[in-house]
Amino acid sequence: MVRYKFTVVVERDEDGMYVASAPAIQGCYTQGDTYAEAMKNIRDAIKLSIEARKQMGEQIPIEQAIEEVEIIAKATPSKAC
Repeated sequence: MVRYKFTVVVERDEDGMYVASAPAIQGCYTQGDTYAEAMKNIRDAIKLSIEARKQMGEQIPIEQAIEEVEIIAKATPSKAC
């Protein structure tokens, strides 16, 4: 078996759902009611994507580098009504 490792991004949407994506795999995203459910679902989605790519003879994407970027931005003053 080959072991793959992918970066996963998890965000909360305006409805409180956790939305997870694997940016290195185009179109690989899912959601869940909880963080744990979203993580389980993205693992399943990644596995299914890899299996489908292998069956179609496509290459499996490999992440080359992962960098974190930190920025400091000025706060936008709130407007009084």
